Amino acid sequence: MAEEPKGAPSGESPKLDDLMLAMDVVDTLRHQDTLIERELGQEERDVELRRRLREIYEGQGLEVTDRVLNQGIEALRYSRFRYERRGGGWQRALALTWVWRQQVAIGLAVVALVVVGAFVWSSWQSSMAAQETARIERELTEILPAAISAAGQAALDAADDPAAITAIEALISDGEAALARSDADAAQTAITALEDIRGDLLLEYRLRIVSRPGEQTGVFRIPDVNQAARNYYIIVEAVTPDGRVLTLPVTSEEDGSVADVDIWAVRVPKATYDAVAGDKRADGIVDDDTLGVKSRGTLTETYEMDVEDGRIRQW
Repeated sequence: MAEEPKGAPSGESPKLDDLMLAMDVVDTLRHQDTLIERELGQEERDVELRRRLREIYEGQGLEVTDRVLNQGIEALRYSRFRYERRGGGWQRALALTWVWRQQVAIGLAVVALVVVGAFVWSSWQSSMAAQETARIERELTEILPAAISAAGQAALDAADDPAAITAIEALISDGEAALARSDADAAQTAITALEDIRGDLLLEYRLRIVSRPGEQTGVFRIPDVNQAARNYYIIVEAVTPDGRVLTLPVTSEEDGSVADVDIWAVRVPKATYDAVAGDKRADGIVDDDTLGVKSRGTLTETYEMDVEDGRIRQW
């Protein structure tokens, strides 16, 4: 026989009718005591509950004894008629899975999509990496070697002087060495240099002395390090056989910068400067207006007048 909870009322066992009525009391209590429970102590709560229950049942034409009311209140206190879930186990888990089967199915589908997506992404990444490796391998073993060979041969075919040939062969060696150490960038740099040197070799022009009205033909500079000295320059432009004026890279001796210009000044001895100045004074133009020429197949100009090292772009 089960032991009664502590504090529970003792005495003879209630009849079935009393128990049913007590259950009804409990049900009513559950709907009525929220406010009272918040505001009253336990003893005051029981008195108030008993009073209100009696009013409710009397309002329905029912007589309820104090004994039944006390049993109902006591039952509520000890939760005698309240369902309490006990235990768990795989059966309950299985039942809950069935109840929530739609949500479980959606969750499993999402997990499956994530797993499949991760697998596809990983496969794609691996495929891309493999393709990139194959591309780099082909570039280093086929494309770049062929490009170095073609650019080098084209440059050699355009060269006429030993200095140009030596420069081209050095660039070819640089490109091959870059390939040997799998340096694609350095190999491409060598190819670009070979293409540039071929372009320079194909150029043909003369350095024409500028003597147009309103434009200077020569200038001089007083060096900062020697205020008693003067540096003399003749102003020139590069003109092709068909009369086009070229834009070429020129390094300034004043600051070491390089820029593409279509007119610049070449440093010359004072004797050359005075000769050009005298030519211009004679009739306002320079009749002997060729300072030097750049022949096809060479990298440097050949000068017809004495010149010195040094160029400037501004005066």
